[in-house]
Amino acid sequence: MTSYRISQLAERSGVPATTLRFYEDAGLLPADRTPSGYRVYGEDAVERLAFISSAKLLGLALEEIRELLEVREEGVCASVRTRMLPLVTDRISETDGRIAELRAFSAHLTGVHAELSGPAPEGACGPDCGCAMTSTPAAGPVPITLSPTRPVQAAEPWRDTPVACTLGAELGERTEQWQQLVGKAEQREEIDDGVRLSFPVGAELAGEVAALAAAEQGCCAFFDFTLHLTPTALQLEVRAPESAAGMLADLFGATA
Repeated sequence: MTSYRISQLAERSGVPATTLRFYEDAGLLPADRTPSGYRVYGEDAVERLAFISSAKLLGLALEEIRELLEVREEGVCASVRTRMLPLVTDRISETDGRIAELRAFSAHLTGVHAELSGPAPEGACGPDCGCAMTSTPAAGPVPITLSPTRPVQAAEPWRDTPVACTLGAELGERTEQWQQLVGKAEQREEIDDGVRLSFPVGAELAGEVAALAAAEQGCCAFFDFTLHLTPTALQLEVRAPESAAGMLADLFGATA
C-alpha cells in the first residue's frame, strides 16, 4: 500500500505542508504516525485533497467540506451530490449578494467621479461646492465593509478564524498582486491589529482595491478589510489576528 510523508504529499499534491497540517487539525485529512512521530498519509490522500480543493473553489466552509467527506466515505456518489446541491445553492445566493454590494459601490464611485469632474467653484470649499457628496446619506467617510464569505455570528469573526491560506500554486501570483497594489499607496500607517493604506483618489483604483480585497477574503478569511472613500481620500484598513502578523507584514508592509 502506498503511503506518503508530509513532504512527499505536499510535492505530489501541490498543497503546502502548512496547509496539510491545518487540514489534519481541522479533521479533513487523517494521518497516521510512525514510531518516530512523523506523519504518514494513506494512498487515498491525493484524491481526498483534490476533493477538498474542488470544494474550496466552490467557496464551501471547512465544516461543510468535513461533512461532505464523511458522506463521500460511504461510497455512494448520489449521496454526495444530494448533500452538495443545497450548499452550492446557498453559495449562489451569497455570491449574488456580494456582486450587488460591489455594483452599489461602483455606482457610488461613479457618482463621486462625476461630481469631481465638474467645474470647481472659486475659493474655498463650502456647503454647496460638491466636495461633500450630496448623493451620500451624510458627509464624511463612506465605509464599505466587504461581507464575509460565510455568515457568522461573532462581532469580529476574523479574530477566531484559523490562520490558513487555501491558495496553492496561485499564492505567488496573489502576493505579487498585493505588492503591486500596495506600491501605489501614498501613505502607510500602523493601526491596532493592522495597517491603514492611503491611495490616490480614483474610481478605477478603488475598484481594483475592492476586488482584490474580496478575492483575498475568499482564501484568507482571517483578514478584515474596510475601505473608506471620501472625495479627497481612498483608504484601505487591513487587520488580522496576532498569529497572522507575518502574513500581514509580507502582503501589506505592516510591522510583524
